Amino acid sequence: MNLTIKPASACGDCNLCSRCEPRAPGDGIDIDAVVDEVLRQIRPPASTEVPIGVSARHCHLTDEGLETLFGKGARLKVYRDLYQPGAFAAEEVVSVVGPRLRAIERVRVLGPTRGYNQVELARTDAIYLGLDPPIRDSGDLDGAQPITFIGPEGSFTTDCAIRATRHIHLNLEDVRRIGLTGIDRVSVRIRGEKGLVFHNVRLKIAPGQVPEIHLDTDDANAAAVACGDHALIEV
Repeated sequence: MNLTIKPASACGDCNLCSRCEPRAPGDGIDIDAVVDEVLRQIRPPASTEVPIGVSARHCHLTDEGLETLFGKGARLKVYRDLYQPGAFAAEEVVSVVGPRLRAIERVRVLGPTRGYNQVELARTDAIYLGLDPPIRDSGDLDGAQPITFIGPEGSFTTDCAIRATRHIHLNLEDVRRIGLTGIDRVSVRIRGEKGLVFHNVRLKIAPGQVPEIHLDTDDANAAAVACGDHALIEV
């Protein structure tokens, strides 16, 4: 089953490429949920293609963190809209420094601002910086490692370095259509000369999302894929 979707947009930083409404409270049986579960168990394995978004190293900042790095009253300026609605790559970039006192420069800030400071790295980035950050969903900073942010107007250090969990953005309607109700992780197959299968890919389901799998640059390089290529969800 192929979804009708527009091509994924490239961020330009990795240099790889240019209806489930809530039911009213009550004691009745949720027929839709029962049908979904029965169909999930008796149908053959579902599969569908989704576009790939290569997620190069990037960071998220709070309003306070942004002002520390870029000056009082600083606001993020849109450099390019990203594939997911409302998300954008900002014009602002920072340097990040790890325990080895090595720096990675021009790490893109993604907007809008969030309730936490965070930098998402590929494993090779982390090794270069002298880090071994945990694999986490965005916003889960349990065990995150220390990074120093340096901007044109200031700097700060905080425990915020993670490696992002492989994940697929989906909306509720797509989840039902593909047959993924009740599933939180899937496998994803990449075809081609360096084809492979990624397991334990997390489903991130929210209204307004459009289908897209996010891979970091290490995973993308291993499979020889770039933004706009497609992967196959396997259940």
